[in-house]
Amino acid sequence: MLVERLKEQNTDLYRPALETLRTLIRTSTSSMTSVPKPLKFLHPHYPELQSLFETWPTSEDKSLFADILSALAMTYSDTQPRGTLRYRLISASLMPSSSTIPEPGSWGHEYVRHLAAELGEEYTIRQEGEESPSLEKPKEEPVTVPGSIEDLHSLGLECAKFFLGHNAEPDAVDLLVELEIVDRIADLVDVNTFGRVCTYMDRCVNLLPPPDDVAFLRTIHNVYLQFSKLPEALGIAMRLNDPDLIREDFNVSGNPIMRRQLAFLLARAQIPVEWLHPPPSEDADGEADFPDDLMDSLSNTNLSKFFREFGKELGVAEPKSLEDVYKSHLENTRGGLSANVDSARGNLAGTFVNAFVNAGFGNDKLMVEAEEGNSWVYKNKDHGMMSAVASLGLSLLWDTDVGLSHVDRYTYSSEEHIKAGALLATGLLNAGVRTEADAALALLSEYVRNPSLSLKTASIVGLGLAYAGSHREDLFTLLLPLVADENTSMEVASLSALALGFVFVGSGNGDIISTILQTLMERDERALSEKWGRFLALGLALLFVGLQDASDATIETLKTIEHPISKQAQILVEICSFVATGNVLRVQRLLHLCGEHLEAVKEKEEAQKEKQKEKADKKDDGKDENKPDDTFQSFAVLGIAMIAMGEEIGAEMSMRQFNHLMHYGDPIIRKSIPLALGLISASNPQLPVLDTLSKYSHDSDLQVALNAIFAMGLVGAGTNNARLAQMLRQLAVYYYKEPDCLFVVRVAQGLVHMGKGTIGINPFFSDRNILSRPAIAGLLATIMAFTDAKAFVLDKYHWMLYFLVTAMYPRFLITLNEDLESLPVTVRVGQMLSAKQGKPRTISGFQTHQTPVRLGTTERAELATEEYIPYAHVLEGFVILRKNPGWEDTMQL
Repeated sequence: MLVERLKEQNTDLYRPALETLRTLIRTSTSSMTSVPKPLKFLHPHYPELQSLFETWPTSEDKSLFADILSALAMTYSDTQPRGTLRYRLISASLMPSSSTIPEPGSWGHEYVRHLAAELGEEYTIRQEGEESPSLEKPKEEPVTVPGSIEDLHSLGLECAKFFLGHNAEPDAVDLLVELEIVDRIADLVDVNTFGRVCTYMDRCVNLLPPPDDVAFLRTIHNVYLQFSKLPEALGIAMRLNDPDLIREDFNVSGNPIMRRQLAFLLARAQIPVEWLHPPPSEDADGEADFPDDLMDSLSNTNLSKFFREFGKELGVAEPKSLEDVYKSHLENTRGGLSANVDSARGNLAGTFVNAFVNAGFGNDKLMVEAEEGNSWVYKNKDHGMMSAVASLGLSLLWDTDVGLSHVDRYTYSSEEHIKAGALLATGLLNAGVRTEADAALALLSEYVRNPSLSLKTASIVGLGLAYAGSHREDLFTLLLPLVADENTSMEVASLSALALGFVFVGSGNGDIISTILQTLMERDERALSEKWGRFLALGLALLFVGLQDASDATIETLKTIEHPISKQAQILVEICSFVATGNVLRVQRLLHLCGEHLEAVKEKEEAQKEKQKEKADKKDDGKDENKPDDTFQSFAVLGIAMIAMGEEIGAEMSMRQFNHLMHYGDPIIRKSIPLALGLISASNPQLPVLDTLSKYSHDSDLQVALNAIFAMGLVGAGTNNARLAQMLRQLAVYYYKEPDCLFVVRVAQGLVHMGKGTIGINPFFSDRNILSRPAIAGLLATIMAFTDAKAFVLDKYHWMLYFLVTAMYPRFLITLNEDLESLPVTVRVGQMLSAKQGKPRTISGFQTHQTPVRLGTTERAELATEEYIPYAHVLEGFVILRKNPGWEDTMQL
C-alpha cells in the first residue's frame, strides 16, 4: 500500500508514507537467519521504486526516499553492486544544508557493514580506474556513484565511529585501511576503545607490506601518546628506531619516577643516551639535564648489583664447578679411555663453560677466586690463554668497578696472549653498561695501533662489544681509518668493520657505509677471498639492521663489485635490513637462492661434468677456480631465519622449509640449517626444534653435526633445560674420540646453563615485541663464525664465542618501589597468550611466585593482587610499582 501511495499524484502523502516505510524497516527485528519482513516484501518492488525515484524532483522527500532505497539496495547487492553506497551519497547530496542526514548506524549494524564493504570497493575502483568491465548489465549504473573521494572518506569515518561504539574495532581499522586513512583513527578512539584498537593494529603490523607497517606503528604511537600511555608509546618508538620520537616520548613526562621506568626500558634496548638530549641548536647546555639516578637507570649501572641479589634470592649465587655442569658420573663412558688427562682442548672448553655458567656472578673458582699461581690461565696453551683471561670479563659481567681491578693484573703480563685476553675482558665487562669513567675506551684505544696483531684485534673487538649500539662518534674516528687503510691486513680491516657494525648497529651511518664499500672495491681478489671477507660484509650489513628499504642503494652498489663476496654482502645487507619483519617476498627470494644449485644437480645427471662446470662458473659470477663460491647460500639460509624470527607463524613455516632444504640441499646449505634453527629460537627450547637438532647432531657430515650441537646450545641458552642437558651428555659420550665435536658439546653445555639458568640470549623483549639491535648483532656474529667453524672457532679464534655477550641479558622480573629499592610482591607467571577482544586472561597455566622471579622466553607475568600499580606496561626486567590508593579501603570493607 505504501508503495502505491508513492506512485500517486498527491505529493502531500509522500512524506508520511516514507516516514512509515522508514520506521517499519528500522523496527523490524527478526531472527539472525531470516531477512527482515519489510525488506522481503519490498524486494520485488525495488526496480519500480528506482524508476519512480528518477522521476521525482529534487527535494527533502527525495533525499529521504534515497535513504530508504539505500537500505533496500542491500537485497540487490549481487546484481547491482554498490547500490547502497550510491543511494546513500545521493541522499546526502539532496539534503538541504540546514538539515543533516541521519547517521548510517540508525539503519542497524548489518547496513553499516554493507556500506563499509561497498566503500572499500568503490575506493579501490576509483584509485585504480575502472579496469575490469564485467559482463553484468547494470554495470553502467555504479559509474554514477556521486561524491568525491572526500565524501567517501567522511562516510567511512562515520561508519568507523559506529563500529568503535559497538565493539567492532577490527572492522573500523580494516575500513580505514581500505580507504588509506588509517592515521585518522586517532581522532575517533576513546578511553574504552583505544587499547583494543592498538592491540589489533599491532597484530597486523607483521602482515603488512612496507611502508604500511611503519604507518601503522606511527598511528599506534600517536594513539598511545594521546592517552598518556608513555611506556607503550616509547616501545613503539623503539621499534621504529626513530631518535626524535624516542626523545620526545622520554622527555614528555614530568613524573620523575615514570622517567626512571622509561629509562630502564631504553637501557634494556641499549638506546644511545645522546639521542635523549635536545639538539644542540635549541639548548646549549642540554647535557646536564638528567639527574644522577636517571643516568644510572639509563646506563644500566645497577644491573650487576640487582643481578647478584636476584641470584641470591634464587639460591644460585654459589659458583658452579665444571663437574656440576658436565655431570660426567652420569655419562656411561668406557673405563680407562677418558681418564683425567688435562688436554689443552678440554681445558679450553672448560674455560668457556666456566665463563658462561658463572657469568655475571663474579665468583667462579677457576679464574676470579683462583689462588695465586694456580690460575686456570696457565693450564691453556698460547692462544688458549687469551680466551682464558677474557673469560674474566664474562664472569664479572656488568660489574665495572670490581671487574677492572681483577683484569688489571693481567694487563702487565709479558705473555702477549694473556695481555690480549685482558684487553678483551675489559671490553666484555663493559658490554651493555655505560660508565662515567669510560674505562674501556681509555684502556683499549691505545692498543688499536699496536704492532702486535693479537693485541690489536683484541682491543678492536673489545671496543666493539663494550660500546655496542652506542653510536659513539669518538670510536668512529678511532676505528674507521683501520678499515680504509690498504696496508692493514684483511683480518684487522674486517674486525674493525665488524666493531663499527656493533657500535653503529642500525644507524645507517653514511660515512662508514661508503668506507666499507670503498674497501670492498679496492682490495685485490686474493684479499677478498680470505676467510675474513664475510666479517667485512657483516660489518656493513649490521649498519642496516631494521632499516628496510634504506639499504637499496647500497645493494645496487655492491652489485658492481666483480667478486663472489659481492653476492654474500648483498644477502647480508638485505637480511639485516628486513630482520624480524616477516617479509614474505624477501624470504621467497632467499629460498630461490638456496635452490639455485638443485637445478645444477639435475643437469649434472643429464649432461657431462664439463658442461656442468661451465654452467656453475657462469652462474656464480664466473670465478676462475674449479669450485664456484657458494658461501652466499649459507647466508641465504640464515637470512630466512633472520626475517622470519619476528612472528610465530613465519617461524613455523620456515622450519618446514628448512626440513626440505636439509633433504635436498648442497653440503653448504645443510651445514647452515642447524645454525638457522638456533637463531630462530634462541633461548626458546621447543620440543620440535630440539628433536630436529638432536637428529642432525648425529649426521654423517661432521660439519652439520658440529653446528647442530652448537645450535642446541643456542636454543637452550640459559634455560637449564633438563632434556637438553641429557642429550648433550649422550653426545659427549658419542663423540668422545672427536676432539672438535667434544669441544662444541662442552661449550653447548655451558650455554644451556648460562648464568646458572638466569641469563637468556633471545633478542626480543617487552612481550617479544621489541628487538634489541645489539643482541641480534651479537647472535649473528657468533653464528657467522660457525659458518666456517674449522677456520674460526676450532682454529685460533675461539674467542669469537664471546660475541654472544651483547645478546646476554638476565631473564628476570624485579619489582622496585619508587626509591628503586627491591620490593617483593606476589606475581603469577605463566605461558603467554595473545590478547583477544574484551579482557580475557593473558597467561595460561600460571604459578604464583614472590618477586624477584625468573621469566622464560615465552612466559609472561602479571601482578597477583591489585595492591600495587606498575609504571611499566609489561612486567619484565625492572618494574617500578606504586601503591594503589584504593587498595586499603577494600580490605577494611
